[in-house]
Amino acid sequence: MPAVVLVGAQWGDEGKGKATDLLGGRVDYVVRYQGGNNAGHTVVIGDKKYALHLLPSGILTPEVTPVIGNGVVIDAGVLFKEIDNLESQGIDTSKLLISANAHLITSYHVTLDKVTERFLGKAKIGTTGRGIGPTYADKISRVGIRVQDLFDEKILRAKIEGALTSKNQVLVKVYNRRAISVDEVVEELMGYAERLRPYIADTALLLNKALEEGKVVLLEGGQGTLLDVDHGTYPFVTSSNPTAGGACTGSGIGPTRINGVVGILKAYATRVGSGPFPTELLDEDGEKLRQIGGERGVTTGRPRRCGWFDAPIARYATRINGLTDIFLTKLDVLTGWEQIPVCVAYEIDGVRSDEVPMTQTEFHHAKPVYEYLPGWTEDISSARTFEDLPKNAQDYVKFLEKVSGTRISAIGVGQDRDATISIHDLLGE
Repeated sequence: MPAVVLVGAQWGDEGKGKATDLLGGRVDYVVRYQGGNNAGHTVVIGDKKYALHLLPSGILTPEVTPVIGNGVVIDAGVLFKEIDNLESQGIDTSKLLISANAHLITSYHVTLDKVTERFLGKAKIGTTGRGIGPTYADKISRVGIRVQDLFDEKILRAKIEGALTSKNQVLVKVYNRRAISVDEVVEELMGYAERLRPYIADTALLLNKALEEGKVVLLEGGQGTLLDVDHGTYPFVTSSNPTAGGACTGSGIGPTRINGVVGILKAYATRVGSGPFPTELLDEDGEKLRQIGGERGVTTGRPRRCGWFDAPIARYATRINGLTDIFLTKLDVLTGWEQIPVCVAYEIDGVRSDEVPMTQTEFHHAKPVYEYLPGWTEDISSARTFEDLPKNAQDYVKFLEKVSGTRISAIGVGQDRDATISIHDLLGE
């Protein structure tokens, strides 16, 4: 049975939670494989809206086993607040599994994240200030704290002492902040140990055994392709690999196990934070998209920058991730425009480029080349087949499919859980 990867194919916030939730009843495991509580998914069930940050979207489907993989960085305090919030609403979270190899965000990671971003001033990256980057930096520098360290206080203390030796020097001498106490950090983290213990597992072993037993595993990334630390609009990116390749390293599932990669694309484009955004709208259309689409970050509440659909980015995401299918979300938001522009290429210093430029400088100078498609005024929120859509909406979807280079297999036409048109099976069955 398949392992399927679900990735954001723009700058994040494309609606991955809706896609995961759509498949929930047919999936045995949903695995979050990277990122931390800097990401967010919104899932609407009936009249209830659930905002998830660390927990996989599958947590809302009773039949699914939700997994936080080794590639995720975890703020234990945030995790338990999220668990408690769901439990208070009658959602059972007891099936959650967490990799023993996942790294922990500590109080000093959060402090360093905030003071560093403030110190950068106008050159700031747009980090959420939640300690994600410093935690991944420690992971790569081999001074990170893993979940399993909480169950050996001697190892935990030694690691924290080693990490704070240099970090306190930076905090005190560079940023004029107080030094952080080793005892303080050890006490805080040890306070989570016993509550975490029932959730901890060798998740890589468990997931591989599940695939051998014919179970379906859905691998869920946070953020999006253009925020990938290797393939995104660097340095305005996240600190991990949300792209499909990150699903293997962040879960312990080998690439030959992956049967499909579903890219989530909005019918327009948004991004949060700094960095290039060629189709960004700083006018009434941009504000209209923001208001109708409810475009505020699930995690930060920051207003999202809004723009028209960018085909070069969609083609780029198709290549980088090896997309087999596209789930197009929020098509309903475009209802009411007389015509809808689609960016099909860029003009860079007077030269047309059909693809995402190679250098950061060129991307900053890229100006969109638009083609204009006729809009529609009909309410499409009740459409459940492609034929239910008005002709102009059908033509818009067909055009996006053509310029993206990947088949569009599902379309989101509203916030509700069932407001989706399925064209092809996302699990390839």
